[in-house]
Amino acid sequence: MSIYADVPKGPAIEVFALTQAFKDDSNPNKVNLSVGAYRTDAGVPWVLPVVRKTEISIASDEQVNHEYLPVTGLETFTNAATELVLGADSPAIKENRAFGVQTISGTGALRVAADFLHTQLNRNVVYYSNPTWENHHKIFCDAGFTTVKSYRYWDQNKRELDFKNMLADLNDAPPGAVIILHACAHNPTGIDPTQEQWTELADLMEKKKLFPLFDSAYQGFASGDPDRDAWAARYFVQRGFELFICQSFAKNFGLYCERTGNLTVVQKNGATKAAVHSQLTLLIRGQYSNPPAYGARIVSKVLNTPELRKEWMASIQAMSSRIREMRTALRDKLVALGTPGTWDHIVNQIGMFSYTGLNESHVRVLIDQYHIYLLKTGRISMSGLNKGNVEYVAKAIHAAVTGSGESASCPCENKL
Repeated sequence: MSIYADVPKGPAIEVFALTQAFKDDSNPNKVNLSVGAYRTDAGVPWVLPVVRKTEISIASDEQVNHEYLPVTGLETFTNAATELVLGADSPAIKENRAFGVQTISGTGALRVAADFLHTQLNRNVVYYSNPTWENHHKIFCDAGFTTVKSYRYWDQNKRELDFKNMLADLNDAPPGAVIILHACAHNPTGIDPTQEQWTELADLMEKKKLFPLFDSAYQGFASGDPDRDAWAARYFVQRGFELFICQSFAKNFGLYCERTGNLTVVQKNGATKAAVHSQLTLLIRGQYSNPPAYGARIVSKVLNTPELRKEWMASIQAMSSRIREMRTALRDKLVALGTPGTWDHIVNQIGMFSYTGLNESHVRVLIDQYHIYLLKTGRISMSGLNKGNVEYVAKAIHAAVTGSGESASCPCENKL
């Protein structure tokens, strides 16, 4: 008998299973609203023009080689990434209280952060929002956290932020608990606290001595303005918090497969930097030795070259604008159809995703009868919508909500 005979088969990862089902589907009207990756109005992946230009430039540079990067990454990249999230005029940077280490995208940043917090600061309690990105739970459990809890965030009935209960749950958290906060464009709901609510959160977390860990996956991509999207994290730094910020460049640079990330560390003073940096170095060395160079070189060159950075800004504004246009189109079509319920939350949300309020039964109808793929929570990726399919999707949602859907075997493209 094989030593592997008793290994149980693990559950499928929903978003990847849906993407495969979409690829296998031959229906001409199929729509993929599950994957969190930008699509153009033609429904295809988009390589940012400034990224393509930079790739060619790097590939043509005879001085570029394939030697290992340092364990904590490409310094021009980590400096630029840290400055992007904290701001060029950040006192934390000027006072040598902040630095970054390159990671395997945002997921890697979260794992390195979790390992450091657990092994070096003896943190065992973490709170994340309910709902949240599903990988938060697994990352912190795998890192050894023994108490993994959630705080209320989404009011399903009102389809808005449940701020009162969010505060109540965080008020019950023990001192030193790690609190995962979405820096902007909350995944999956698309609903962020207002600046006034962020202020209340900071007051509570300061009083309770809680540790903020910002997950920043959408800076610039959410609103088209990187400074606006970084407001919450910068405010907490301004308030004097010591914290971590986990950055991903998958969405805002379109570097999904290059796994380019940064963990920004903010301290009260620079005296602790050498020790903290050394321990992060050892953690990374034991996990993956050192990070890949390709994506970091692209981001570094773009952010550090004024004319390229200007082109990048135009790209993120174009992406965020198209998503806002699709939000309005979907809401307007649902309202025009007289679909039961309120749909204003779709336009009130921001970023890649919308938490539609559809339940699991509705989702099953959309997948089985209309070949529209989305998570069972009702979360949809707004960039999967375009001018060619938004009416089809709206009519399918209307049919699912009103119970007027056709049987799964029907040629549904002719029924809407």
